[in-house]
Amino acid sequence: MTTTAPARRERAADRHGTGVGLPVWMWIPAGLGFLVIALPVFGLLWEADWVAMPALLTSTAALSALRLSLLTAGVSTTLCLLLGGPLAVVLARGRINRLPRLMRAVRSIVLLPLVLPPVVGGLALLFLLGANGLVGRGLDTAFGIFIPFTTVAVILAQTFVAMPFLIVALEGALRTAGERYEATAATLGASPGLAFRRVTVPLVLPGLASGLVLAFARCMGEFGATIAFAGSLEGTTRTLPLLVYLQGETDVAGAVALSLLLVVVSLIVIVVGRPRGMDGRG
Repeated sequence: MTTTAPARRERAADRHGTGVGLPVWMWIPAGLGFLVIALPVFGLLWEADWVAMPALLTSTAALSALRLSLLTAGVSTTLCLLLGGPLAVVLARGRINRLPRLMRAVRSIVLLPLVLPPVVGGLALLFLLGANGLVGRGLDTAFGIFIPFTTVAVILAQTFVAMPFLIVALEGALRTAGERYEATAATLGASPGLAFRRVTVPLVLPGLASGLVLAFARCMGEFGATIAFAGSLEGTTRTLPLLVYLQGETDVAGAVALSLLLVVVSLIVIVVGRPRGMDGRG
C-alpha cells in the first residue's frame, strides 16, 4: 500500500513528539533570550579562580552562610506551604468568589511581594515588627520578644517574598483541575475534607511541587528584604546572598566562588524538584 505524504509527515511528527512546527524566525529571539540568561553565568565561570575555589568554598564564613541559607530556606518554604497552601485554595475555591471586587483586592495584596522591591518589604516588616513597630512594640513590652536582626527575621523576610510564588502555582493548578471530581466525590457521600484529601490534593501535586521549588529557590536567593529587616550578622542572619554582596566589596574571587555555589544549589533544586512533565515529556 502506498503511503501518502501527509501520512508520512504525521507519523514523523508523532515520532518526534511534535504536531505543528514552529516558524523559523522564532528561533532567533528564542536564542537571544537564552543567551541573555546563560551568558552571565558563563561570565562567572570564566572569572572563577578554580585553583582557589576549594579553599574559598570551605571557609568558615562560606560554610556558615550556606548552612544558614539552607536552614532558613527550608523553614520558610514549610511556612509557605502551611500558610500559602490554604490561602491558594481559598482564592481558587472559596465562596468569596461571589464577591469579585473583594476577591480582586485580596489577590492583589497577596501578589504584591511579586512586584514590590524586596527592600521595601523588609522595611515594611521592620516597621511592623521592630521595637517601635505596630506589633513589635507590644511583643517587646509584653513578652520581651525582639525579632529584627535575628534568624527569625530572616525566615519571615524569606516567607514574605516567596509565598506568592507557591500561591500562584497552586491556585493555577486548582483552577486548571476544576471542581468536577470533587463534585462527583460529594455525590458519593464524601465530606469536603475527605474530598480535598483524596481527590483535590493528588490532582494538584505537580503544581504544588512546582510552587514549592520556586518558593525554596526564591528563599535561597533572597537579599533585599533580609538585609533591611535582619541585617548581616555572621552565623545569625548572613545568608549566602548577603555574604556574596559583602565579599564583592573586598574579595572578588570569593564573591564569584559563592555566586557559583548559589548557581549550583539553584540548579540542583530545579532538577531534583522539577515536577514530571516540565521537560516536555509526560
